[in-house]
Amino acid sequence: MEQIEQHIQQLREQLRHWEYLYYVENAPEVPDIEYDRVIAQLRELEEKRPDLLTTDSSTQRVGGMAQSSFSKVRHEIPMLSLDNIFEKTGFLAFDKRVRDKLKHNDDLTYCCELKLDGLAISLLYEQGKLVQAATRGDGTTGEDITSNVRTIRTIPLHLKAGDNLPYLLEIRGEVFMSESGFLQLNATAKQERSKLFANPRNAASGSLRQLDTTITAKRPLTFFCYGIGLLEGKQLPNSHWARLQKLKSWGIPVNDRIRLCTGSEQVLEYYRQIHEMRPSLGFDIDGIVVKVDSLKLQQQLGFLARAPRWAIAYKFPAQEKLTQLHDVEFQVGRAGTVTPVARLKPVPISGAIVSNANLHNLDEIQRLGLMIGDTVIVRRAGDVIPQIVGVVATQRPKNALPVEFPKHCPVCGSDLERVKGQVVLRCTAGLVCCAQRKEALKHFVSRPAMNIDGMGDKIIDQLVEYKLVHTPADLFRLNKEMLIQLNRIGQKSAQNLLNRLEKAKHTTFPRFLYSLGIREVGEATAMSLAATYGTLDRLIAADIKSLISIQDIGNIVARHVCNFFRKSHNLKVIKELLSRDIGIHWPAPVSTIIKSDNNMFAGKTIVLTGSLNALSRTEAKNRLMALGAMVSNSVSAKTDLLITGKAAGSKLTKAQQLNIQIMDEAEMMRLLTK
Repeated sequence: MEQIEQHIQQLREQLRHWEYLYYVENAPEVPDIEYDRVIAQLRELEEKRPDLLTTDSSTQRVGGMAQSSFSKVRHEIPMLSLDNIFEKTGFLAFDKRVRDKLKHNDDLTYCCELKLDGLAISLLYEQGKLVQAATRGDGTTGEDITSNVRTIRTIPLHLKAGDNLPYLLEIRGEVFMSESGFLQLNATAKQERSKLFANPRNAASGSLRQLDTTITAKRPLTFFCYGIGLLEGKQLPNSHWARLQKLKSWGIPVNDRIRLCTGSEQVLEYYRQIHEMRPSLGFDIDGIVVKVDSLKLQQQLGFLARAPRWAIAYKFPAQEKLTQLHDVEFQVGRAGTVTPVARLKPVPISGAIVSNANLHNLDEIQRLGLMIGDTVIVRRAGDVIPQIVGVVATQRPKNALPVEFPKHCPVCGSDLERVKGQVVLRCTAGLVCCAQRKEALKHFVSRPAMNIDGMGDKIIDQLVEYKLVHTPADLFRLNKEMLIQLNRIGQKSAQNLLNRLEKAKHTTFPRFLYSLGIREVGEATAMSLAATYGTLDRLIAADIKSLISIQDIGNIVARHVCNFFRKSHNLKVIKELLSRDIGIHWPAPVSTIIKSDNNMFAGKTIVLTGSLNALSRTEAKNRLMALGAMVSNSVSAKTDLLITGKAAGSKLTKAQQLNIQIMDEAEMMRLLTK
């Protein structure tokens, strides 16, 4: 190694050491002027020898050229969410459930952590060097934010410990913004007359998704690790807590308030302590996370569809505030449901300004004893959804008014009906009602449905109000002259929207079914219907008896499906959408695919369990469904086949009890690639 290369290496190691002490340990070893002198020296040497410049150098944290977009990153191991509990009884039930499944009578050891209110990310280190950072996204696919993450000072670009590191190490954790950093950011924005952020979480999320990395570099972002994803080339301890301590020794920031707790009482005491110190932490948390500490026991417990069985988020009680009820307005939804919405004097709760709250129905208003002008107790349920939980009757003004529920639709004036056995009122006008028409169209163009990007709510509102669109089919009859009548739509925007409408004509059968807005038919049910019947004609002809034979479809959903296809208006819209004039289409129906001699999956109800290696769970599900299978989340007597990956759990046991055919991942892949 030549002298200049050796000098550059020494300077980089010195700067990494100082950065770790300053940003992670909060224990600076040298004054800022000395740090600045050394980094200037390193920058000068790198300018002389650009061939020696590397992405993990401290000089590269300041940000660079703006990106045009974020590329997609597939998570080899899905980044799952956590199930939530809000009360002591919920945690005790979790503890019992875990011990029962493990047949473990003694107290379990849990690793307890703070539940940070930030943005989950993944960091991939190859031989100790940061090579990729990605957002959680939908858990299976995220966005590549490597350039932005390199600017976060608390995230090491190169790990300590040299040869002692795994070849591949995926760190998972939370990017967030401290309260002091958030206040300073908004103070600067105010001086510059820029838009202020509502809360630290929004600020962190917005900062991390900047296409211009120089902006991210100026934002006071920080990071704490909460676990490991991918790991190759080294054995780590069987304890989650011990693994976090190992990561900390390699320079990864880990929160100091993580604790090992034995038994439920110690966990509950930890919860009480953290709840008490929450206001003084200096950053937002909304609860604690409780994890079974043993990795071996975690594997035995396995996973549910979206969350591990061995961990739970134990959330704090929602923060409550007093404010005044100004009015109650009534909104009409896609299915005609009339929903009362409280208009409140704006009040800050848990980092957001709350000015509206869903009151659900007349029964809820009567239960609360609500009157316009009342002082009400408001909270954000789960720190998310605004909710009125009570009325301060002693502060009721003399001029308070009762809430009057409408006798006719507040939008179109049609009659309202109360369905027997239900508490909701519905407008009977269907798509004749302007509000229902708007909501139906918004559903039709949404991402899980026809995925017409750029066709936002405001555009739909204008198209309906200007009487340019009445049914989904009318969207595909729009032209440039019609679109440029709308506010903020120019020639280029209009053409882009027309291009997206054209692109949306090629879809899938499940998406098309979901886009129709059949009551109670979500994405999963649409997939089941498409996989079972294969063609639209077969589905339209299906009776209730046939529908309820499908797993996960009960009598109510079956009736909604039958009723939808019995209405001539709905059939007319479908016919128009599939006509040669508009031309919505999708790949060959399942019934055609089923004829393949090599396809043993067609027409079968299949359940996946355990961790797959060759494909993600979503990819495997899509491949199987493309071959005519219906993929379910639960094992029952209707299940034909269980496909198992690593650490298969209770589904395997149940399948064995029911004598259901079992196939491993290797055999599935052999058949899929046959």
